[in-house]
This record gives sequence, structure tokens and C-alpha cells, in this order.
Amino acid sequence: MTILVFGATGTTGGEVARQLIEARQNIRVLARDPSRAGAFAGRAEIVQGDLADPQSLARALAGVDKLYLVSGTHGGCDPDLEANAIDAAEAAGVRHVVKLSVIGAEAPRDTFAEWHARSEARLRSSRLTWTMLRPHFFMSNSLRWADAIRSQGAFFQPTGEGRWAAIDPADIGAVAVAALTQRGHEGQVYDLSGPQSLSGAEYAVKLAAAIGKPVRFIDAPPAATRDGLLRSGMPSLNADALMNLFAAMKAGKLDFVSDGVRKATGRDAATFDEWARRNVAAFL
Repeated sequence: MTILVFGATGTTGGEVARQLIEARQNIRVLARDPSRAGAFAGRAEIVQGDLADPQSLARALAGVDKLYLVSGTHGGCDPDLEANAIDAAEAAGVRHVVKLSVIGAEAPRDTFAEWHARSEARLRSSRLTWTMLRPHFFMSNSLRWADAIRSQGAFFQPTGEGRWAAIDPADIGAVAVAALTQRGHEGQVYDLSGPQSLSGAEYAVKLAAAIGKPVRFIDAPPAATRDGLLRSGMPSLNADALMNLFAAMKAGKLDFVSDGVRKATGRDAATFDEWARRNVAAFL
């Protein structure tokens, strides 16, 4: 069995590829720039390809049995590019696709969910068997706070007293690996979150405990936050979508915990305390 992993140079794709290699699976990784996938050299087949180039997808999918599908950066996805991948997977005879989606895609209330809902609908209408992974906000998104924490002892986000149950990307990877390597996940939708829904102030307390220094949460003005995202290089479409998500957090619309990690893997999701202890160096 050959498994193709999209996005192996990114957050969840990297986790999926690493964990599949650890499980001694035969994998292939797709990269627009193969030199960026050097971490997998000698451990996986690296193929050049681009979701915007159907011919490259046909080459990459030749002989592939299962596919991990992710297309977006900054939390989004491109439904048209994912449709290219789904079409190519059908043509290549792929049996099963595990798609990275987003929490709330079943009834979209923000832009990210709308994008993923469109892609989910295309995959459901195909001849492929599928598994949908709908994760909450990634714990690794906290790394965006690192510069401000180092320089000011605080991080800024326009979420007020809103709470959200961030998930460790390693857990998303573990669910994807289970779905790609075990039977019984076909047609399943897994809502994935961490075990605790916390406010920005509570995340600050946990980060402070991990790094041994005070950390404050500051509810930032939305306009200033958006300007900062654009200055960091985030495309305006993604910045607007992220601001939409922050507004949903602030309104309490993402204050819930799901048990998808346990359903798919048989174990509990990691806590933010565990993730923070593993990533202390990034904040010092």
C-alpha cells in the first residue's frame, strides 16, 4: 500500500508524514519545491507537484492507494485546488482520501468553514471513500504569540473572554494515520479538539507556568490585529477569514470540547500544558 501525503512541509501534513514513517508505512510526499521536503529524504519518496497542475497530480498519484488531502495555509483551504486533487485521485484509482477540514464545516458560520464545506461536498460527491477531520484551532498557532511574549511579556488577540479548545497538531496527525492505516474509518467525520476550552487569559497562565515567566493576555483591537496579519505577509483573504474566526471565538461560538481524538485513536487528546512544555524554547 502506498500513501500520498500532501502538505508534508506544513503543520499537519508534516505530522502525518512523520507518524506514517514511524509506523513503517510506504509513503510518498508531494512538494512544490522538493528541496523543502529534505527532512523526509531517504525515508519517503519525494515527488514534485502542484495542486494547480493536474498533470503533476496524475504523476504523483500513480499507484497510490490512499491520500491525505490538505491544500491551505493560514488555516484555510482552496476548494478549487482540492477539487483538482479529488478529480486526479478518482482517475488514478485511489481508494480512500482523508481530508483535513475545519470545525464547523457541517454548518458554516465563518469563512474557513465555508471553504472547507465546499471541498467536503466535492469529496462526498466523488466515487472515493473518505474520512473528514475537522480540527479546532491549532495549539501551534500560539507560536504566533512568541515574539510579543519575548519582547513584552504579553500576547495580543481580539478574542476577549471567548474560549476555545485548541488541539495539538500531533493529535490531528495521529487521527489521520489511524484513518489511513486501519479499517473502520471510512465515511467517518471526526470533530477534533483539545480536552479543555480556555480563554486567552487562561492560555496565558498556562504559558507562564511552562516558561517560568509572567505572560499576559491583551484583548487587541480588531483593526490593529488585521493590520499586523497583513504586515506579516498573510494574504488579505486569509486575514479577513481569520478575523472572522476571532470574532466567532469572542462571541462564544467555539466554546466546546469534542472527543474525536479518543473515538479515532482510543486515547485522550493532549492538553495545552503538555504542548507548552514541549515548546518552551520557542517562547524564551
